[in-house]
Amino acid sequence: MYPVRQCSILLQRDILLHCSSSLVTGSPVRRAAGLQKLSAPPAALFCQTVCMDNLPTNKAATAATAIAGRPSLPVSVCSRTVCSMGNSTSRLYSALAQTLSSSPAPQQEEYSEQPADVVSIDPDDLLKECEMVLHNRPARVQRAFAFPRNNMPSTHHRPIRVMQWNILAQALGEGKDNFVQCPLDALNWAERKYLILEEILMHRPDILCLQEVDHYFDTFQPILNSMGYHSSFLPKPWSPCLDVEHNNGPDGCALFFNRDRFELVDSVNIRLVAMMLKTNQVAIAQTLRCKETGRLFCVVVTHLKARSGWERFRSSQGSDLLKNLQSITEGTGIPFLICGDFNAEPTEDVYRNFATSSLNLNSAYKLLSEDGQCEPPYTTWKIRPSGESCHTLDYIWYSQHAFSVDSVLDFPTEEQIGPNRLPSYNYPSDHLSLVCDFSFNDEPDRLL
Repeated sequence: MYPVRQCSILLQRDILLHCSSSLVTGSPVRRAAGLQKLSAPPAALFCQTVCMDNLPTNKAATAATAIAGRPSLPVSVCSRTVCSMGNSTSRLYSALAQTLSSSPAPQQEEYSEQPADVVSIDPDDLLKECEMVLHNRPARVQRAFAFPRNNMPSTHHRPIRVMQWNILAQALGEGKDNFVQCPLDALNWAERKYLILEEILMHRPDILCLQEVDHYFDTFQPILNSMGYHSSFLPKPWSPCLDVEHNNGPDGCALFFNRDRFELVDSVNIRLVAMMLKTNQVAIAQTLRCKETGRLFCVVVTHLKARSGWERFRSSQGSDLLKNLQSITEGTGIPFLICGDFNAEPTEDVYRNFATSSLNLNSAYKLLSEDGQCEPPYTTWKIRPSGESCHTLDYIWYSQHAFSVDSVLDFPTEEQIGPNRLPSYNYPSDHLSLVCDFSFNDEPDRLL
């Protein structure tokens, strides 16, 4: 576990060191954007180099042992013990742990670096394991895919399934968010992690964009790597998770893509600026090449500033992100898939800025409405001491000149969600996942 805010001063100093250093050489795209590709994102860097005084060299094996639910290696982090994933013994997790511990793990200098040797896990077997662990929990809400009208998807290639989800940081769920109608044991990480994995496994996305990830290294990276995903993680510079006692480190954005379907061309980590100030919000932008079609596109994951009263701040963050994305493509016309918790209703300026940007973006979930012009009534629904909070904050934006939306995963009804709202015993987050199937448009003049 990380101490409560014990690293804050060091984190701030690290930010200044990174921001003052020279830009990474190489890609003209990155030089033009004026962005720095961090070799180790600041928050976790200092939590590793300063706090983890007795960390064993084989970090991957340590994480995998924690995943397996067995007693972890003696890791001292600022005189505390690193959180394990839970107490349940897992055959699949144990196999993963044995494989990773059989040879020394490479030193990870970047959060997107992939382990050299990863045991393969069958997603169907892992899904069955999730169902076994969760057998005492209420049945999960069944959601169906809807098929937009008048869309003409490509008939030549498999669609690209994209999943966007704020999964709720464990430290925030248990320590700060005050879900007054959600029993504390419903948030127990030993089981909640299986609810999250089950949701992902049920939909098998080709591209997965997550926010509020504070169990990246001990859960999502090793498990999803074992299922064939490339993974990247960028923590918030001053994560609110660090204010919570017994936290698991900073939360941040994570991006995963299927290595069999795509190859990484370029990756940029962005720290968002608002009103000329560097902020606590981040984004990852990765240019991928589709192996089947050879076409390039850029996937982005972000999480903007929360809370009412910060509308102008979010608008400024969104404008900064759009400016960075325009620089990344350098007029090439490379299309975008942009996923995020924007913390903004469709009435806010940041939404309008994305809808009217030169990137020719549209919001995929508008296609659920009768006229194709309205967002869903909610993507998050919770009850806090201040009252009930039901808002549309999460979006999947796409370049409509390059992509068609084949299908979108519909939302559960109010009755299905239940009177206590989210999170709950049968749903692990206060945000609902968004899942869309995209196809490349077939117009020859749009080929990249």
